[in-house]
Amino acid sequence: MVPFFVFIAFFLLLPATVLLTGSFQDGEGQFTLANLASLFDPYILKAYSISLQVSITTSLLGGLLGFLVAYAITVGGAPGWMRGILTTFSGLAANFGGVPLAFAFIATVGRTGFLTALLKTVNIDLYGTGFTLYSFWGLTLTYLYFEFPLMVLVMTPALTGLRHEWREACENLGASPWQYWRYVALPILWPSLLGAMILLFGSAFGAYATAQALTGGSLLLVTILIGQQIRGDVLGNANLGYALALGMVVIMALCLTGYTVLYQRTTRWLK
Repeated sequence: MVPFFVFIAFFLLLPATVLLTGSFQDGEGQFTLANLASLFDPYILKAYSISLQVSITTSLLGGLLGFLVAYAITVGGAPGWMRGILTTFSGLAANFGGVPLAFAFIATVGRTGFLTALLKTVNIDLYGTGFTLYSFWGLTLTYLYFEFPLMVLVMTPALTGLRHEWREACENLGASPWQYWRYVALPILWPSLLGAMILLFGSAFGAYATAQALTGGSLLLVTILIGQQIRGDVLGNANLGYALALGMVVIMALCLTGYTVLYQRTTRWLK
């Protein structure tokens, strides 16, 4: 266990300590609350707002799409070979992010991308509709690539855990399929659904490399703003960057707490 605790100390506890102490210091190392007060600046609040909007939108859309795919390959009657293909793809796509993902979308649906050029051959101008890959919805579309496969991986075991006896008991009592899902299946799956969406929210909220490579900082996200402060771009303030990161840590901690509580409630039904 010693290597594990050494790793945790150097790459979790020490950075967290530096982050916490740096949030309450100025450039000379003196104690100050100015960094935390700056978090209420309209410019910074806008960055948090956009980050929250992207995270909430992707978690809802990714959660819905991922749940439908997971349903199809578990209790929806999809062929067995399809489940193997989709779970393998989900395992790969859920871990595919950062700069490679941004470049893949630029090469596909960017202004000079393959799909954009292909659509133009049939007189469909993708960017003429107002869509642009380098905007809020473009970033949302990119995030969905790794968000919905993550939802598939999380929800597949939960859907598999639905016991056939529960459906049979409902049918024997005269319940319709809608009543089974309304009064039995969904209440059991609800903690898993919410917990998985919270996990998707945290995944999108903490993403940096994909957004930076895709938008070049034109879309104001809190992760990009932290990077600008830490690197010293345009009168950067590292201590302000620490305070911004501390705000993200608080939000992520709330998400993880909610996920843990909901997961514990779900495990009662899946034992």
